[in-house]
Amino acid sequence: MSFDSAPLTYSNLRALHLEIPPVPTTTAAFSTPGCRWSADLNQMTLNACLSWLRDEFTSSATVWMDASLPSIWEFVNGTAIAVGTSRLVLIPSEALDTDELRVPQEWVDLPSWAADYYLAVQVNPDDSWIKIWGYASHEQLKTGVYDASDRTYSLAADDLIHDLTVLQVAQELCPTETRRAAIAPIPTLELIQATNLIERLSNPDLAFPRLAIPFSLWGALLEHGGWRKRLYERRQGLAESWSVVDWLQAGVSNLAKQIGWQRTNLQFATVRGMRSLPATGLVRSLTIAGESYQLQIAPLGDRSTPEAPVWQFELRSADPDGSVSAGVILRLLTEDLQPFENNEDVAQNEVERLCIDVVLQPREGLVWEIEPTPDGYDREVLRF
Repeated sequence: MSFDSAPLTYSNLRALHLEIPPVPTTTAAFSTPGCRWSADLNQMTLNACLSWLRDEFTSSATVWMDASLPSIWEFVNGTAIAVGTSRLVLIPSEALDTDELRVPQEWVDLPSWAADYYLAVQVNPDDSWIKIWGYASHEQLKTGVYDASDRTYSLAADDLIHDLTVLQVAQELCPTETRRAAIAPIPTLELIQATNLIERLSNPDLAFPRLAIPFSLWGALLEHGGWRKRLYERRQGLAESWSVVDWLQAGVSNLAKQIGWQRTNLQFATVRGMRSLPATGLVRSLTIAGESYQLQIAPLGDRSTPEAPVWQFELRSADPDGSVSAGVILRLLTEDLQPFENNEDVAQNEVERLCIDVVLQPREGLVWEIEPTPDGYDREVLRF
């Protein structure tokens, strides 16, 4: 809901004021008080804005990578929301003046993070309101001022669009129009390089890890969801929490539960030359192109060769009588996102399941992908 508790001036005449609902802020852990407070501001902003976006734009507006927000807020200010075919990023600030919008470079120059629009949000935690006082497109920000000292793009208030009805009209009349400037690709990291960077940046005394290494390295680390989550965990002093073997033996870790992994009994198909274990497996529910699926993982064989066990990945419809739609792809990659032989299964037509069997060395990491991309997908490194 909107209200008028803040005094109206020329600068905020067309700004939108929203109440911060009385709901808890995030309970996730953060490495410093500054990160904790930044996360709280982002959560307040999200709590206030999501209902408005669903009422005024589309009821299907969703938070981008909702389950991964703590690992984003640990490092970068801002929250992305998918609104139809567009992406908006909310940029909160406690600053009393609204003379400029400053957006972290990650939201502008990372290809998978970039948005169509960036909304400037003033947050007043004491009086429980926020003010959305302007917005800019990605193209506008790329022509703004880049500050290398804090890696931000900025636009003066006079260069922003202050009437939010313009944004609403643009979404209604031109929902597929491109509002993004060209972005240079981010080079990939080798596994040894990523491991060394995570070790270096995991010290919580390093207040701003995003500024400690060149942006090309930082961007590659951050875009890889598995490595970003690992760095986040290391900065909290947490042990490895993405071991599939540990999940099967002792239960799924809390962080993995938060994104949907569960331990359960699974019925896998028999594979030639080995029997399917009637033991515990892992399952994660997914929504793909509006349909409900389950990704399942379990060990195969009699474990007579524990030095290189076989693991089976299956994608099935969540409906026992359902099928996997034609065109869906299940793919496995190495931890540093390299393909390997027989690493994907494609549904040429409707099929009962997609299945990949893979031999893995102890402690080896894998990344799974599915096309079309599941809702809320963020890469994760599963350790075996």
